[in-house]
Amino acid sequence: MGQNNPTRRDAVRLLAASALAALACPTRSPLAQVPEAATLLAPGPEEGTAARLAGRAAAALARGLVQAAALRVSVLGGPDGITAANRFASSSVRDGQMLLLLPGLAAQAQLVGDSRARFEPRHWPAICGSLQPSLLALRRPATPAGPLRIAIPAAAAPEAGALLALELLGQAAVPVFCPAADATQRQAMTEAAVAQGAADGVVLSGTAAERRAAELGLAPRFAFDAAGHARDAALPGVPALGEVLPDPARADLLEAARACGAALRARAILVLPALTSANVVALWRGAAQTWPEEAPDAPEAGTRRIGPAEATALLTTLCPAPDVALAYRLWLLRRLGFQAA
Repeated sequence: MGQNNPTRRDAVRLLAASALAALACPTRSPLAQVPEAATLLAPGPEEGTAARLAGRAAAALARGLVQAAALRVSVLGGPDGITAANRFASSSVRDGQMLLLLPGLAAQAQLVGDSRARFEPRHWPAICGSLQPSLLALRRPATPAGPLRIAIPAAAAPEAGALLALELLGQAAVPVFCPAADATQRQAMTEAAVAQGAADGVVLSGTAAERRAAELGLAPRFAFDAAGHARDAALPGVPALGEVLPDPARADLLEAARACGAALRARAILVLPALTSANVVALWRGAAQTWPEEAPDAPEAGTRRIGPAEATALLTTLCPAPDVALAYRLWLLRRLGFQAA
């Protein structure tokens, strides 16, 4: 062999030198991508449910990161999350230095075409989240002489998805609008309409939905699907929407109804910006692995914490393809006379 041909020993030395150079170069080390400080944007108010949940999530993620990082919560806007999501979408912070706590109501605003929602969440990588069960309950008997009267907060509210589902099931139904002053009163107003005899059905979400249905003299008709269109583990005795409607005439409208259900179920999904690099997404998802294993605090009673895989599936259902969103907007216009400003 000539002297210009490298020996095996030379090759080993070259590989060792390359490895040492890679370790010495901070831009190539995955640990260097962990931000020293990051901000978690959360909907307001300061002492609201979303802000408190964001604080607990920030602490859990900080503990799960492979190296120490300061993760602070910044509260912005109202409980619907639109202001926080707009700020997040327009931010130019560097890779991995900002996260968002996205509530289902913010995604619903984008779905119906609300002009205030200037963001597109479909491509935001999901890190973890918190969800709750949601079901449609009807007065017994479930087939009155006339159309079912379903109490909903507004045409643009995700509860309208229950009306769409009933239409796909061939059940005549009409809305009973129960406007609420703020998001915290939504459930109380619709339940009051049933209790006063002004409505035959209502969408119940959160803690003890089945128990509240029984107290109102209602029976569950269906629950909005869990990930993969499965039955919600929190409501094992209630059929999922996909079970009672396995072969719809309009698959796009069924996906729209599921998106509305996901908006009701998604108390929060933690997301990163769309162009976050894959290794940074992996670091944050790794930090979130222990989040579902931690016992929820008292304010989260009746909810379930979810990790990266289930949060991604929930976000996919929550933010359907543009053709599904268009189909739902056309249905809202035809059926409820609603068109977003």
